[in-house]
Amino acid sequence: MPEKVVVRQKSNFQTEFWALDPESSESGRLFPVRHIEDLTPYGMLLASVGSCTAVVVNTYAQYHGLKLDEVEMASEYQRTFKDDCKHCEEISQYEEQIKMDMSFKGNLTAQEQEKLFKISLQCPIHKMLKSGIKVQSRLTKDDKPGQTPGGKKA
Repeated sequence: MPEKVVVRQKSNFQTEFWALDPESSESGRLFPVRHIEDLTPYGMLLASVGSCTAVVVNTYAQYHGLKLDEVEMASEYQRTFKDDCKHCEEISQYEEQIKMDMSFKGNLTAQEQEKLFKISLQCPIHKMLKSGIKVQSRLTKDDKPGQTPGGKKA
């Protein structure tokens, strides 16, 4: 079963996250995400692209006086982290796709909804995922135990 996250964001940027329950035998059952630990890494990726997209849409609507009440982003990724984690050393590249369905609630014309859809494609995370981004990773040594990033004492 694919991973799925639904992001609902009101015009005041109040955001709710819902995800499929990976342990549930009920296909398609969503549960509210209350803690970050409730999401898999794939779920976190879907939540980030969904919430970033919603912020871009809400911000644009506010600047242009559009009567948008709520954005809903339903994102789905065909892989499941639970299965991939068992064989992660064997997987060198992912070339699947994220499917995103979005809806806009409010007093909007069809033209305004179409404009908001086009604006949604300007989300920085969406752009990075679409065009790719190089990641340079390295292992660093923890020379000073008890330090937080930036060198401050924990």
